[in-house]
Amino acid sequence: MPEKDEIKIVESMKDAHSKILTEISKVIVGQQEIVDKLLIALFAHGHSIIIGVPGLAKTLLINTLSHVLDLKFQRIQFTPDLMPADITGTDIIEEDKSTGKRAFKFVKGPVFANIILADEINRTPPKTQAALLQAMQEYEVTAGGKTYKLKEPFFVLATQNPIEQEGTYPLPEAQLDRFMFSLNITYPDFRDEVEIVRNTTSAYQAKPAKVLKAKEVLDLQKIVRNIPVADHLIELAVKISRMTRPPDDISPKFIKDWIEWGAGPRASQYITLGAKANAIINGRYFVTSEDIMKVVRPVLRHRIITNFNAEADGVDIEIIIDKLLIEVEKLIK
Repeated sequence: MPEKDEIKIVESMKDAHSKILTEISKVIVGQQEIVDKLLIALFAHGHSIIIGVPGLAKTLLINTLSHVLDLKFQRIQFTPDLMPADITGTDIIEEDKSTGKRAFKFVKGPVFANIILADEINRTPPKTQAALLQAMQEYEVTAGGKTYKLKEPFFVLATQNPIEQEGTYPLPEAQLDRFMFSLNITYPDFRDEVEIVRNTTSAYQAKPAKVLKAKEVLDLQKIVRNIPVADHLIELAVKISRMTRPPDDISPKFIKDWIEWGAGPRASQYITLGAKANAIINGRYFVTSEDIMKVVRPVLRHRIITNFNAEADGVDIEIIIDKLLIEVEKLIK
């Protein structure tokens, strides 16, 4: 695709972004920041994990987003007895009535969709989690010795309930690292909650319109890779990741005091890709330091492991990232 055409598509994305928010707001009150992060992850070819208590309309939000983008949506409820084949699909024996011969036929599972909501992913054993994580990484599934390609765009959103932790199988850090973003959905404010109750207790049901199509999403994913990034901004993304690592010379003292393990190189890659995608949804074919700062928190949130000192001092990841962002602002100035 010629660069001029790409620039035109990106410039038109500012209006499309506004329309997407408008259409989603017909069903979902508030949550604009979450919608923006989901779009960034989608266009950057990443996946997201969403943490929030029940009843905050996570499923409705993702379903509405898939409708507005005209993408096929599937929700998978993860339970302790869920098997890998329940996600990927399985071979069944099918008999040809005309010949009487039997043959195996692959029946596709719910993972064969564009947007997958993996609800309460930590409720299922590691073996089943791994089936989804393979699909996320390879964009394909293997069954009966055959490999089946997943149709793109392919976007996984996994949810976790932060309250109930009994009988769960938390994702190991190595698997969490495959998610581009970790997003926290919080309670709505008073005015938003009043609007939610008004909308959900009336007979009227809003019908959001479609804004983009699957091919346009794929085009935007390709454009994200083509957007140039200045060397000093790539270096900034790398410095941010390195600042989270206690042994590194540039890490601040509070990192050395409170962090056991910092973010790996994948964080630098996702910060850069996220900054590019943020530029796109704002109609720009260039990246700024503000784009970098916009995605630092969701990229780092699940990649930093605190130590005992942090727990003893009552310090959590959000506080550490707040302090880190102040240090990063000094680098930018």
